Amino acid sequence: MNLIVPGSPEAAAVGLFPVLRPLLDLKGGGWTFLPYQEGQAFLDGFHRWPGGWVDSIRFHDEGDALGIRVDRDNAIVWELTDSLAVVVNELLLLPTPGDRLAPRLAKGRGPS
Repeated sequence: MNLIVPGSPEAAAVGLFPVLRPLLDLKGGGWTFLPYQEGQAFLDGFHRWPGGWVDSIRFHDEGDALGIRVDRDNAIVWELTDSLAVVVNELLLLPTPGDRLAPRLAKGRGPS
């Protein structure tokens, strides 16, 4: 569970948009979120692992989020589309790329 300090920018954001709360769990885990651009209908974030692996999330709204992991060759090895809370939870549970239980079989190609 992520502690949100009263008066912090995170507390203000969650106060205005409670749906953002799960994203703070990712931010606390070393994730980077790209700046929001006026007029875009989504928010993107990513986490780079050693060895070139990358986990990414694209969040449209509370019920529409996409999580993916790509390997160093940009092949998609894991993908999930579901609610924001489910996608964040599954990303947090996903084994690290070097773990023997981590997904490795390519399912497709990631964006280039």
